This record gives sequence, C-alpha cells and structure tokens, in this order.
Amino acid sequence: MNKDADIEPMLFKLRSNAITFPGFIGAENLQNEIDRSIIAMVLTWDRREDWTAWELSLIRQSILAEAKPILQEAPRVAVYRIVATGGWDYGRRGS
Repeated sequence: MNKDADIEPMLFKLRSNAITFPGFIGAENLQNEIDRSIIAMVLTWDRREDWTAWELSLIRQSILAEAKPILQEAPRVAVYRIVATGGWDYGRRGS
C-alpha cells in the first residue's frame, strides 16, 4: 500500500461484499506495527469451495482493480487450514 493511501474504504468494500457470499464466516484486517503499509486481510470461510467462489467473483476482481493505484504490489493470496491444537501443553515453561 502506498504510504499516504487510505486503504480502509477498499477493505470495507471487500468485506461488505464477501459477507454476501455463501460460506462466509468472518474477516479481520491486520496492519504491520513496524511498516504500516503492510496490510493483511484474513477471511474465514466454511469450505474451500466457498472461498474459491469469492476469489473468482467479478465483484472481488473489480474491487481489487479499483484499488490497484494505491497498492505497491499485487495482493498475495494464501489459503490456510485451521489446525486442531488438542493435546498441546500451554503450561508454564522453565520451571
């Protein structure tokens, strides 16, 4: 993101449209504390197919095209899966 750009309207528009798609669960926007030009939008979907429908949608593509002038580089997309943490020990360390 360009240093002086206001990215919030684009993030709001992406989220506002994503929530209309089947399988949308939630979204969070994360901003790097050191380099505030680095923004991550984390979307949670019920199924991979739901995400794919959103990713390929014309509305998403249109919003990203509209945002292109304020971005320093093309958005990078990565798909993650939630990993169960059952059995992990969060007890005190070093005792």
